[in-house]
Amino acid sequence: MDKLYQLALWFGLSAYYLLVAAVSLRVALKRRVVGVSLAWLLVIFIVPIGGVLFYLLFGERYLGRRRKRRAQVLYQTLRESLAETTRLDPQYQDNLGAYAHPIHTLCFKQLGIPSTLGNQLELLSTPTDIFTRMCQDIEHAQSTIQLEFYIWYEGGKADHVANLLIAAAKRGVEVHLILDAAGSRDFLNGRWPIRMRYAGIHVVDALSVNPFKMFLRRLDLRQHRKILVIDNQIGYTGSMNMIDPAHFKQNEGVGQWIDVMIRINGAAATTLAAIHAWDWQVEGGDSIIKRLPENSFQPNDNRYAVQVIPSGTALPSNVIQKVLLLGIYHARANITLCAPYFVPSEHLLEALITAAARGVNVELILPDKNDSMMVSWASRSFFGELLAAGVTIYRFQGGLLHTKAVMFDNEHCLVGTVNLDMRSLQLNSEVTLAFDDPKLCNDIRLLFDQYRNHSYAHDYSIWQQRPLVSKLVEQFFYMFAPLL
Repeated sequence: MDKLYQLALWFGLSAYYLLVAAVSLRVALKRRVVGVSLAWLLVIFIVPIGGVLFYLLFGERYLGRRRKRRAQVLYQTLRESLAETTRLDPQYQDNLGAYAHPIHTLCFKQLGIPSTLGNQLELLSTPTDIFTRMCQDIEHAQSTIQLEFYIWYEGGKADHVANLLIAAAKRGVEVHLILDAAGSRDFLNGRWPIRMRYAGIHVVDALSVNPFKMFLRRLDLRQHRKILVIDNQIGYTGSMNMIDPAHFKQNEGVGQWIDVMIRINGAAATTLAAIHAWDWQVEGGDSIIKRLPENSFQPNDNRYAVQVIPSGTALPSNVIQKVLLLGIYHARANITLCAPYFVPSEHLLEALITAAARGVNVELILPDKNDSMMVSWASRSFFGELLAAGVTIYRFQGGLLHTKAVMFDNEHCLVGTVNLDMRSLQLNSEVTLAFDDPKLCNDIRLLFDQYRNHSYAHDYSIWQQRPLVSKLVEQFFYMFAPLL
């Protein structure tokens, strides 16, 4: 019996070490950032069995072969649909500003998505303003409503939106709703989807969480976009999920969530509609890309460009990170970055430090309290290096600051769904607006001023005196930062 036990133990250990060696070789052969590879090797070696399992589940950007192939084929249809928007103005490239032109060139070459002119943009920065404008536009919808959100949470104003969508469907408006299967799990398992489908609303859960498929595709790759488009003419995107902050996560101890949305009236809304239609068809829905009407907008007095930038694993690699780095290295005077989650890649960290070193005023506005303990500690591990380089770090104390926005030289902005972490920059499906509209940029500058007024700034000398225990915890989570 002892010999049998020893033989089984020997075979088990041999198989385990062979598996560890094989997975480690796989990690080493994958071409990725060195820090990510080292973090995975650390997990594999220090967590017996679980580390290997964790890598097999979450270690590679794998959506599934059939899904990825379908997404790539359908994306060609999206490109052809969006090519129509360039006919708005044959000379539109001549009107692009110093930031907009290189961003347009990058996105058009990588994504096939042109920037557009003739858009009317409006910043909405309070829940009341956001829901009021959304509800007004939904009530006036005549033909189509397209929605896509990571989280839909029951209660308050979100329920009012659901009722308006049901009313719209009953009067003949075609409504398509995409919700992330993980982020909106409670909503999708509740009563509202039943009522919506009964009224004629098309509802689909994106990237369904199925334990039987866990080894066929990554379960943590999520659909993180926030999109609302009415009649292919009016669009919304930004940081806010379909939640009423007065009802959402009230017991988390982080305060009310603070978000922004951009309302678009113009050609960029058509781009958002096409992205939603592509996502819809990738999830197995019928084709609604081909039913997008030819854009009939004419450029108005607003000659400033809007670039819609989708990103995710089914799209060219790291497009949004490239756009962000392009803006940072192009900045001459100041850069302000606002995000709820800050776990930068090596490239982003180096770009911010380099910008500060060459005299650019670099500011980070982050929430003081966060709903993710791991991300919070990992974020703190970068503060010392940034503060030493001259970067100013503000910690917002008026709630969980969920706004995702970046401003360069007070004249070009990025606003959307992307957090300043590697999950958003490289993995999740996201969408961002890049624009240089002076009025909107000034509105965002004033909004950043409001955030600063409810924040405190870190002092480098005081930061260096924090307890040793804090430093050790920060460094522990720093080792896993590339995986967060």
